[in-house]
Amino acid sequence: MAAQPVLVLGAGSWGTALALVLARNQYTVYLWDIDSALIDSLKSEKCNTRYIPNTAFPENLIPISAIDAAPADTKMVVNAVPCHGLRSSLQLLKSFTGVQVCIACKGFEPGTHKLNHQVVLEELSNSAVAILSGPSFAKEVAASLPTAVTIAAIDNKVAQNFADLFHSDVFRIYTHSDVIGAQVGGAVKNVMAIAAGIADGLGYGANTRAALVTRGLAEIMRLGLAMGANPETFMGLAGLGDLVLTCTDNQSRNRSLGLLLAKGLSIEAASDKIGQSIEGLKTAVEVSELAKKYHIEMPITEQVNNVLQSLCSPHEAVKNLLRREQVSEV
Repeated sequence: MAAQPVLVLGAGSWGTALALVLARNQYTVYLWDIDSALIDSLKSEKCNTRYIPNTAFPENLIPISAIDAAPADTKMVVNAVPCHGLRSSLQLLKSFTGVQVCIACKGFEPGTHKLNHQVVLEELSNSAVAILSGPSFAKEVAASLPTAVTIAAIDNKVAQNFADLFHSDVFRIYTHSDVIGAQVGGAVKNVMAIAAGIADGLGYGANTRAALVTRGLAEIMRLGLAMGANPETFMGLAGLGDLVLTCTDNQSRNRSLGLLLAKGLSIEAASDKIGQSIEGLKTAVEVSELAKKYHIEMPITEQVNNVLQSLCSPHEAVKNLLRREQVSEV
């Protein structure tokens, strides 16, 4: 088992952190990215100096420039490519047979609003798929700080297979069967984190942040239930846990985006300053469309999307939320 190969797609901060977890668990890990210059750097530096500096790669973490450099008998794949590149990355796996794919990105496919597991099953119809989600910052995972996440799969055996790969004394895995809830929670919380960043950046304080987190959870549950999720999922790691983390800590790229927008930076300038993929930018559009599709109200999402589409300023978005009519909380 120690030499079992695992292929990780996406050498950003999250993909690298997960590759480190697997390598520390004594698996042979092949780490691929579409950015050939990044892979060249990983090979020469034996470290991801761009995203996870000062964390040396163990010998069994091997950066590769081409996916077919991984052994042909590789069965376990972890995909941490951002959602907009998920489908194209999956198409590169078609030479492998009988693979199990664990999706570690959070969001929906841009333009189609499809959940990530649906994209996997469309591209790799004979594969099994799991979802990794929960409150987890890449740098803390890479530093071996205690973390707990959820791995969800329709087939519990598949969830358990990936749980066995990842689980360690500092990276605790809980299995789940609600793949819809795990994905909705992980995706929509990024939109709420942008809202929390905007509110904090404008100086609205802790009371406002608590209100946004609470009402944001209500929106996540509303959409999740409409899509067929189990409501209990949103009280766990992939729901409330991930939401609280990303709304309250500046390691969150989405919260950081909101903070910078509140300071008056453009989306382009803020994105350049953050320097990594910000899933909430595309997710806000997809969630807004899903809210229309399922005829549900998601006012925080609506205002975040308005800001991102330059339909109103961050200050106007908060005012629009405060002007809403009184309603029952239940």
